[in-house]
Amino acid sequence: MIKDITLSKLKSSLADLKSAENSATAQAPGSIAGKFLVASPSLQESCFTRAVIYMCMHNETGAMGIIVNYPVENVGIDDIMEQLNMESGSGRNLPVHFGGPVESNRGFIIHSDEFNANGAIFNHEGLTVTSNADVLQAIAKGNGPKQGLLALGYAGWTAGQLEAEMESGSWIVTSATKQLLFDTENDMKWGLSIASLGFDVGNFSNSVGHA
Repeated sequence: MIKDITLSKLKSSLADLKSAENSATAQAPGSIAGKFLVASPSLQESCFTRAVIYMCMHNETGAMGIIVNYPVENVGIDDIMEQLNMESGSGRNLPVHFGGPVESNRGFIIHSDEFNANGAIFNHEGLTVTSNADVLQAIAKGNGPKQGLLALGYAGWTAGQLEAEMESGSWIVTSATKQLLFDTENDMKWGLSIASLGFDVGNFSNSVGHA
């Protein structure tokens, strides 16, 4: 699925990348933060059709994640650098994604954690989520993380909402890997996530519950 975002909307969407934000939250026992939340076939008619979501918060207050397989077709890293008044001479390609339907005026970067910047929202097993534009600035200078993607917006759930959706069979939980996140074609991420649990995607039933 490819989302279209106009350049005028992009300008406001990146506003929050201009300041660091540290909202890292301790995760509760049983939290799925740091895992992929994968849409089951029962969500085929929703805005989360075949979505793969990297979860960066899940506790008693609710849950938050970023969709990692909905690329934005008409916005590139050069557009982003221009809107943030950054000059890019590195030639780096940072994929731009639609991160979810909540607060599309917020920008987030998921990147490999060999690069450290202030304002990390979440850090787990080699992956960092941040809204700090210093990461983009480093990329513009030819530095920064080796791997990353930028997402506009996020997916969010109120307390107990995600648990209820999982019980109804709307979502499947799988392990999150850098390979699937950064090195896999977007249109293959959903099928490979499900296949990692041993399911045959072709025979996958709409009634399958969460793992």
